[in-house]
Amino acid sequence: MATFSKPENALKRAEELMNVGQKQDALQALHDLITSKRHRAWQKPYEKIMLKYIELCVDMRKGRYAKDGLIQYRIVCQQVNVTSLEEVIKYFMHLSTEKAEQARSQAQALEEALDVDDLEADKRPEDLMLSYVSGEKGKDRSDRELVTPWFKFLWETYRTVLEILRNNSKLEALYAMTAHRAFQFCKQYKRTTEFRRLCEIIRNHLVNLNKYRDQRDRPDLSAPESLQLYLDTRFEQLKIATELELWQEAFRSIEDIHGLMWMVKKTPKPSLMVIYYAKLTEIFWISASHLYHAYAWLKLFTLQKSFNKNLSQKDLQMIASSVILAALSVAPYDRTWGLSHLELENEKERNSRMVNLIGFNLEAKPENREVLSRSALLSELVSKGVLSCATQEVKDLYHLLEHEFLPLDIASKVQPLVTKISKLGGKLASASSIPEVQLSQYVPALEKLAALRLLQQVSQVYQTMKIENLSQMITFFDISMVEKISVDAVKHNFIAMKVDHMKGVVLFGNMGLESDGLQDHLTILAESLNKARAMIYPPVKKDLKLGELLQGLGETVDKEHKRLLARKSIIEKRKEEQERQLLELEREEESKRLRIQKITEEAEQKRLAAEFEQRRTARRREEIEALELEEQRALLEEREKQRARKGGKKKTILDGEKLTKPMLMEWALHEQLKERQEMEKKLQKLAKTLDYLERAKREEAAPLIEAAFQQRLVEEKVVHEREQQLEVELSRQHHDGDLREKNRLARMLDNKYIFQENVIIRRQSEFDRHRAEREERINQILEARKQEREVKRKKIFFVRSEEERLRKLREEEEARKREEAERRRKEEAERKAKLDEIALKQRQREQELEEKERVRRESLFGKSSEGSSRPSESPAISRPSDQGPAPASKTEKYVPRFRRQSGEGSVAAPHPEPDRWAASNKPPSSEPDRWVRPAPQSDHFGSGSGASPQDSDQSRVPSQESERWGSGGSKPEPWRPSRARTTPRG
Repeated sequence: MATFSKPENALKRAEELMNVGQKQDALQALHDLITSKRHRAWQKPYEKIMLKYIELCVDMRKGRYAKDGLIQYRIVCQQVNVTSLEEVIKYFMHLSTEKAEQARSQAQALEEALDVDDLEADKRPEDLMLSYVSGEKGKDRSDRELVTPWFKFLWETYRTVLEILRNNSKLEALYAMTAHRAFQFCKQYKRTTEFRRLCEIIRNHLVNLNKYRDQRDRPDLSAPESLQLYLDTRFEQLKIATELELWQEAFRSIEDIHGLMWMVKKTPKPSLMVIYYAKLTEIFWISASHLYHAYAWLKLFTLQKSFNKNLSQKDLQMIASSVILAALSVAPYDRTWGLSHLELENEKERNSRMVNLIGFNLEAKPENREVLSRSALLSELVSKGVLSCATQEVKDLYHLLEHEFLPLDIASKVQPLVTKISKLGGKLASASSIPEVQLSQYVPALEKLAALRLLQQVSQVYQTMKIENLSQMITFFDISMVEKISVDAVKHNFIAMKVDHMKGVVLFGNMGLESDGLQDHLTILAESLNKARAMIYPPVKKDLKLGELLQGLGETVDKEHKRLLARKSIIEKRKEEQERQLLELEREEESKRLRIQKITEEAEQKRLAAEFEQRRTARRREEIEALELEEQRALLEEREKQRARKGGKKKTILDGEKLTKPMLMEWALHEQLKERQEMEKKLQKLAKTLDYLERAKREEAAPLIEAAFQQRLVEEKVVHEREQQLEVELSRQHHDGDLREKNRLARMLDNKYIFQENVIIRRQSEFDRHRAEREERINQILEARKQEREVKRKKIFFVRSEEERLRKLREEEEARKREEAERRRKEEAERKAKLDEIALKQRQREQELEEKERVRRESLFGKSSEGSSRPSESPAISRPSDQGPAPASKTEKYVPRFRRQSGEGSVAAPHPEPDRWAASNKPPSSEPDRWVRPAPQSDHFGSGSGASPQDSDQSRVPSQESERWGSGGSKPEPWRPSRARTTPRG
């Protein structure tokens, strides 16, 4: 990357490179200068450099370089001299346009030059072969080679300039001018694709302008000048779109204008609004939106009548006639009849958009929107006096089609009026903004309306009519066209008719279509049958209760409702699944088709690219061969001329011999070798001559050089002796001066030593003091650190000792708890053993008492003989047994009540009783049989929970044994269980 200290140097360097044909290097040098960060301040030479840079970019068609340079130049001169940027951009567009026009004129001239009688005589064989292979005509090929690259570069120029100038308040006028020139470019050369892209670019610029509101140098749309420039650009876009017949882009331009006015909340000038509505009428007529077309004409009529003071009566009459005919062209039936809910919503949204566009309503509120309809439009035309301004033929036609009832003569009366109206029209002299008005465009719609009115009126009078009569009444349509019109009218519920071709008649009526009548014919039949049955068999009135009639009706209705809902959900799921499968199938087919199409396109592109590469290679080969042949011919001619100038014998190889490339090459090499040999001989001769001359010169100059050298030695010896003497004198003078200075300073030598010693002593004392202070400070720091380490070690030792102490305490506590638990377990075991022993003794004593009581009772009843055998059984009875007492005897002996209960209930387990040694807050359970002792189930005693039956039996001891344990209870009776409550031990 070359660097220049001044911008002028870069410009000079670029001009030098251009003079030798190195334009690419010159462009690169200027580009490096412009994009360099060293030169950011604007200077006057910068403009010359940019003009030269733009000129190089245009010559070489380097659009990317031009864009980069213009962006950098905009950064430099945006805040300093924006006029310079404007001049450079204008020069850029001027050069691009000029080059494109030159290429176009060159292509036309080439086409005219080829326009001769005998094409084969003027064309070369390679041109004919190229035309046959490529399949292109001469004009197409010349346009592709010459015109298309420059047109593409011109289009890139417009895009670059618009991108650089976008959203810049200081360059709004230049931005608008560039947009207008780009529009004219698209119009002149019919570039529809580029026009769409240009509209999209301008639309995106406006969107970004609203999106980034904090941008510096942002245009203010509220300013009248800026708003007018933006409006002029959009209206020019609208005009070019209609001239190129890009109606969709024209409608989007209409929406752009309305959106721009909606942003600033202002209405344009009436002159612009006239253009707006004039273009809107064309767009709506092309799109077959006759209702919106008529409303646009009404707005245009109102504007012309209100603001055009030069409007003549004839032009006003023509505009009013156009409004009336546009309103009559609207279909007299509602097209939204029979549409689905979604279609109705879409139609409402579309109508609201059209209302805003036609009415130019800047308040997008629902309550401000009016409903557009044919009847409202016609009533508005009458109320505003538009009908009174129209021509007499239009008035008669309006009354005939809207107010007259002539079912048989309406077509014959409409025909001459339509013929007269079709001849009216022309350019409006006093309304230049409105295009040429031609009323003949409304003739087909008027004939269709006349046919609809005839069918409507005939259907009110006749029920049946022959097709021949109907075709004779409608003279401007054949019967097939009438059928199409009638089908559309019946579809939208305007008339009710059927065509029977077998009988050759047309049936009129007030009923709907058969499909409408068949929708509910079963319901009507059921109702009629119910009425007939009620008339034949009148129902007997009985006083029935409502509950009997409707018994179970609610449940049945709920079940049926749930069943229907479930069936509906199943149907909807099946429909959704089917739609999903269809969508997936369509998606797969579409992807497969796109994949195949892509493969086919890629193969086609590869084939075309290969063919194009082959043709281009062959063409290049032929061009290279032709160029080589031309060069050889030129070389031969040049050699012949040189030979002729030298006076040699002229040998022409071009006349009589057949010229081939190898011959030319051989002859040229021979001539070059011959010339080279002659030149070498001349050079050898010249070198020999120069050698002799130089030797003679040196022989003559040698004595002279020696004499001059000896004279120079003598002169230099004299100069050396003089300079040496001068140097000795200067040294002697310096030495004498130094001795005098030494003697002068020797008097203060003692004072110097005293001062030096004082300074050394003072500095030594200061050094010792500082060193002592430093050592003391270091000792203090070391002592402090030592103390800190000691404190830290003590803290660590204390913490570890405390942790060890706590650990030992925990271990001692755990050991103590284990010993305590072991001791309690042993005590409880001993206590249990003692209690078991006491309980055993108590049971034995009770058994003895029981035996005694039994014996006593038996003796009372006089059964002493039987009682003598019982004591012999007492040892067996008194033997303790863990299985409980034996069951009562089945003899006639007396069995106590508690023995009978024990025997009968031996299968059931005794009810548990809470431990008498347990906590006192547990209430005692019901007391079981105290004479039965089940097997032990727990090794613990007094755990605080509900005790086992063994614990309950062990707790029931006689009072004298309880007093031994400190219970303090009274002695129970010998045959009854003890009810004394003992105080439990904790």
